[in-house]
Amino acid sequence: MRTEVCEKFGIGFPLFAFSHCRDVVAAVTNAGGFGVLGAVAYSPERLEEELRWIDDHVDGRPYGVDVLVPGKIAKEAEAPGDLLSAVPSRHWEFLAGIFERYGVPAPDLDAADGRGAGRQVTKEGATELIDVALNHPIRLIASALGPPPPVMVERARAAGVPVAALVGTVEHARRQVAAGVDLIIAQGSEAGGHTGEISTMVLVPEVVDAVAPLPVLAAGGIASGRQMAAAMALGAQGVWCGSVWLTTEEAETLPAVKAKMLAATSADTVRSRSRTGKPARQLRSSWTEEWDESPDSPGALPMPLQLIVAEGAMGAIGKAAENGNEGGRRLANYFVGQVVGRLDTVKPARQVVYDMVEEFAGTLERLAEIGGE
Repeated sequence: MRTEVCEKFGIGFPLFAFSHCRDVVAAVTNAGGFGVLGAVAYSPERLEEELRWIDDHVDGRPYGVDVLVPGKIAKEAEAPGDLLSAVPSRHWEFLAGIFERYGVPAPDLDAADGRGAGRQVTKEGATELIDVALNHPIRLIASALGPPPPVMVERARAAGVPVAALVGTVEHARRQVAAGVDLIIAQGSEAGGHTGEISTMVLVPEVVDAVAPLPVLAAGGIASGRQMAAAMALGAQGVWCGSVWLTTEEAETLPAVKAKMLAATSADTVRSRSRTGKPARQLRSSWTEEWDESPDSPGALPMPLQLIVAEGAMGAIGKAAENGNEGGRRLANYFVGQVVGRLDTVKPARQVVYDMVEEFAGTLERLAEIGGE
């Protein structure tokens, strides 16, 4: 399988795997694809450890890093200071009420480690992660939200590393081109995590036409070779997949959440601001219902303040769920796309790659037969 993207990155298959798990990244890269480590959850020190581990396990094969650099953040996060103090007291009170209603042991909400982090999605925090990433032999750095800041493009150019960016509209794609990116990832609303409202089937050809000859990867609702073939038929040079790795053997997904994903249908996800402050597709759970539907909800805060509220809480909720707490299980969720309805088996990440490539080849053969070749 050869495309412009394969030639550019030196990979056997134009299959890019976004994951927060270093084991998935290494497995996909070693199987002939291109693993991309999502760095948003890491401190600079932790990212250094993770990338050093990947370097030691991919034998020089190509991989990349994805950094979340939001174009817009809460005004409180633009100036130096204590982000924790910028969260209104009513949000902490609502969070404490959730723990009480569901019978989940609450973390110490007066302590920083009980309230989460959030600094990694400020401009200063993201820049630190960029510097760490570019000190490793990565072959791609991606901006997950909005056009990459000039410092990201400049430092990547100096290091000889291509820059990619995710988009949800044609206008976003044009802004990314103006910002100097080398690769566009057109992500439809079906995708997990931060998404827009336009479906992959509609978005990909629009973006391909708008940014040509810049290469485009398709993302959103892709977990099989048939879906990969459809994306290529729309003009994409390859695919960017995230959700499909969440139920692999190597995935970082908590067992209780993985069980929810294996049982879920494509209707069991929702775009909600309840985890990050920006619309992000995730498993529907009591957590999303409390923040989005409860009449007592104070509403989600802007990024990164909602992230501070949510991520500290999710650590305690996940621990409770793993200990068999029913309230914890009801609240627990994770970012995942609508393709979760197809994820019903736990496999090694390498096998997922091979299965997708085999089905892709079979799909092309079937289409050739239809075409009378």
